[in-house]
Parts: sequence; structure tokens; C-alpha cells
Amino acid sequence: MNSIFRFRHSTVHSTLRNEKRREIVNCLAKKTEEEGKMALKDTFYISHGSPALAIDDSIPAWKFLKSWKEVFPQRPSSILVISGHWDTAVPTVNVVDHNETIYDFYGFPKVMYKLKYPAPGAPHVAKRVKELLQASGFNRVDEDRKRGLDHGAWVPLRLMYPEADIPVCQLSVSSHRDGTYHYNLGKALAPLKDEGVLIIGSGSAIHNLRAIGPRNSPAAPWAVAFDSWLKNSLIEGRYEEVNQFDEKAPYAKLAHPWPDHFFPLHVAMGAAGENSKAKVVHDSWDGGSISYASFGFTAATS
Repeated sequence: MNSIFRFRHSTVHSTLRNEKRREIVNCLAKKTEEEGKMALKDTFYISHGSPALAIDDSIPAWKFLKSWKEVFPQRPSSILVISGHWDTAVPTVNVVDHNETIYDFYGFPKVMYKLKYPAPGAPHVAKRVKELLQASGFNRVDEDRKRGLDHGAWVPLRLMYPEADIPVCQLSVSSHRDGTYHYNLGKALAPLKDEGVLIIGSGSAIHNLRAIGPRNSPAAPWAVAFDSWLKNSLIEGRYEEVNQFDEKAPYAKLAHPWPDHFFPLHVAMGAAGENSKAKVVHDSWDGGSISYASFGFTAATS
């Protein structure tokens, strides 16, 4: 009888210990998951300029991006890039498990075409992007199940997060739309910050390839005028003017003959939320007509 009691007593205690152990493991797993999805306050617009930025450390923006973790030390759970090199009729996300490296440029050194950025895909984020956009009135959002990362995404990310161990997905721009459309696109995506997703718009603050000169050429007067207007407008919170840049900005058509590289800024700006604060995180030039000015947007504290 005593042996039966001792057996039952031991079994009960063993079961309780196992349940306690499972409870502790589950709590730790939940805590790890929550820490991995720590809410972020910032979104960014990065001017990626030339694809050669991937290998040319004489470009001033190279050092800026290599020191990215000093600018933004928080590790995101995943990354959403809105690149000026993916232009579609309707918003489109790449839904892939693994990102191939796209070499969407021509005439560069052969070594450029051997570079890889094998970041995992983020299909869960892509689905969430689609869900948020549709809930905000963007009725049609397409999925691309083959596309990897274009150089507007992988070139800066290769410098910023060289480990390539953070899941990445991309969202396209629609250059036949306007700045307000892309700002509203960003507003719809604002909840992603609370889920630990780093939202990066990738383009160029000024992007006129026809006007480009030698490397050390001074910035053209028209470029300086647009650049100054943009910085002042963002820092002073005149986002509506930035949305209407084609009407409000000096030399808008010279700065952006085609707006695909500018609209990622509007998405990042909108995703920061109402009353966000803008700041310049980098400022340099290349060839007199390519601005590497990059901006951070910090969400307002409630």
C-alpha cells in the first residue's frame, strides 16, 4: 500500500514538474517572440544612388550605410523595402521564401554580377502588407511569387545588414500615381512598425541621370534648390507640400524627370504616422545631380 502511495505521489510530482517546465519554456518562447517583434518608432528613406555603391567605398554614402547599426541599433524582426526599381500598375508584394539577387543594371564591373544577398523572404509580412492595404481601400494588391530583391533593396541592405539573416520583402511603387497616393499607401502600413517591421523607402532624393557629371562635380544650382526645399519641408513638417512636390518644389521636373525614385520617400513618410518628425540622417552628392540625402521619420509619442 505504501509503495503504491509513493508511486502515485512521485507520479503526481513528476507531472507537476513537467507542467511547470512546459509553462516556463512557453513563457520564454513567448518572451523571445515578443522581443523579436519589438515595436519600432522609425521609418527611413535611403538614397541608394548608383549600383556601384555596393563595392565603391569612395562614395560617401558607403560609410554611412556601413555604420547603419550606429544610426539604428534596434534589430528589426523583418524588413519591408519600397524600391524605386519596382514599378507596377497596382501595389505588388513579393511573396517568396528565399530572395534571389536581381542584377537590374548594365555596364558595371563583372564583380557586381557575382555579388549575392541571400536574405530569407518574408511571406508572412507580404501577406500582412496586402491585408493592411486592402483594409485601407487599396482594393487590388497583387502577389509576385518569383521576384527576388532588386538592387534598390539589396545594394543598401548588403551594407546595412551584411549577415543577410533578417527576412526581407518588397513592395512596388506605381509611378503613374502621385505623392499623395504613396503617402496614403504608407499610412496604411503604419501598424507594421508595432510588429517589429523596419520600413525602408529606397530611391534617390534627386535622380537625374541625364545631368550627371564627373564624380567630384559640384551640385548644380537647380539641384541645390530642390535639395534645400526638400530638407526644409520635411524638417518643418510640411508633408502636404512634399506630397505635391511636382507643383510646390523648385525644379521638380529636373530633380525627378520620372518620379519612381522619389515615391518611396512618400511611403516611408506616411508609414511613420501622423505628426511624425523628420530628420536628415545622411547628406552627400555624386556627379552633381545625384543626391544621397537620406531621412528618418520618428513616430509621434502618444
